[in-house]
Amino acid sequence: MDYIAVIHKDADSDWGVSFPDFPGCVTAGETLEEARRMAAEALALHVRGLAEEGLSPPRPMTLDAVARHPDFADGVAVLVSLPEARPKNVRVNVMLPQADLEAIDARAREQGVSRSSFLLRAARAALTGPGAGCGAWSDRA
Repeated sequence: MDYIAVIHKDADSDWGVSFPDFPGCVTAGETLEEARRMAAEALALHVRGLAEEGLSPPRPMTLDAVARHPDFADGVAVLVSLPEARPKNVRVNVMLPQADLEAIDARAREQGVSRSSFLLRAARAALTGPGAGCGAWSDRA
């Protein structure tokens, strides 16, 4: 779900960010990019706090409603996405050559991560990196 954040700048101040749907949820950044990043963090923390109190976030206001609101007339509206709920982990069974599994485990230990985390990172890199989807996979296991 996306919410509107309004970025504004007063003289001699950082870029401020507020959320019309969440009064009191504010943040700031020295640059526009930092303000945008901080907005995503602030929104996630605010919504997490609501959830801990057993409350649901409100329906997002429309851009038209925000544009008509006098408190936000001098700002720039940007959409900030709520992070997805933590994805459900699924156990899978795979067959790997023992030597490869030992090498994977050794590298995972070097990086201080679990085997699952290491394999997930490697798979994501293969799925999004150069050559993804172009026959880069080998099914010899």
